[in-house]
Amino acid sequence: MAATESGLINNTQVNMAAATDIPTILLFGKSGQVGWELQRSLAPLGELIAVDFDSKDFCGDFANLAMLADTVRRVKPSIIVNAAAHTAVDKAESEPNLARTINALAPEVIAKEAQKLNAWMVHYSTDYVFDGSGENAWLETDQVSPLNVYGKTKWEGEQAITNNCNKHLIFRTSWVYAARGHNFAKTMLRLAKERDSLSVIDDQIGAPTGAELLADVTALALRQIQQTNGGDLAGLYHLVAGGHTSWHGFASFVINHAVKAGVSLQVQNNAIKKIATSEYTTPAKRPLNSRLNTDKVQTAFNITLPTWQTGVARMLAEIL
Repeated sequence: MAATESGLINNTQVNMAAATDIPTILLFGKSGQVGWELQRSLAPLGELIAVDFDSKDFCGDFANLAMLADTVRRVKPSIIVNAAAHTAVDKAESEPNLARTINALAPEVIAKEAQKLNAWMVHYSTDYVFDGSGENAWLETDQVSPLNVYGKTKWEGEQAITNNCNKHLIFRTSWVYAARGHNFAKTMLRLAKERDSLSVIDDQIGAPTGAELLADVTALALRQIQQTNGGDLAGLYHLVAGGHTSWHGFASFVINHAVKAGVSLQVQNNAIKKIATSEYTTPAKRPLNSRLNTDKVQTAFNITLPTWQTGVARMLAEIL
């Protein structure tokens, strides 16, 4: 089924989808990096209703909890996918109430409505629920201890969903990028054209993960659940690309790839200076260790996650 823009669907279409047993999928956050890719990957699974904060027919404004609940009641989906979030990590420090509303209270409202409908709910969380200590990849069962408001509110959102919706999939991920919108790789390319040297953090370690990968694995997981009625698959999963690197390693890969592609840059690859997190002060404290162990998701859904370099190279081929 083709994705349906929120402004083009009406209640008759929703009722027709229900009458013909075609699954109705409600996607929140359609215009974000992950939401944009989800519109593509979820479309073949059913009748997709994709909304955002400024949609007209259905409310996707996560600051409006009452209307958010009303949207779920009106659509009556069998699957709800939440790709909306307050992701401005530093800004969240100065607006904690708004961050909590969007990242915790709104998912709680959706989870409660999903439970009433016996619907599945898919939600995305973050490695920032951990404190970043050590060097081992974090397991789903490890103790959380967020360092900042963003991480804390995302953890509260996880708990709200777990406590209120039995049929849920929560995917924790990290360092998300996409060809669409702003991201670290695009910022590095822009700066590399303007400057002859760059300083990039080298002691934060994680896995750059493409929005496209998140969307594709989400669709695959939901398809498996549709085919098997897999209630035993509900739960929390870590979902990132394979391998890991630092922000410096990420930047060096991007710039080296651009040079090989013939892009004219001011900076040379050997002029990318490594710096410590302590040398780059931000309002929100960042975890140093963002490695996530993905054994659980790969086993549960019988998938192999590609290396981070594979996804980044593909994204660069699209934007360069």
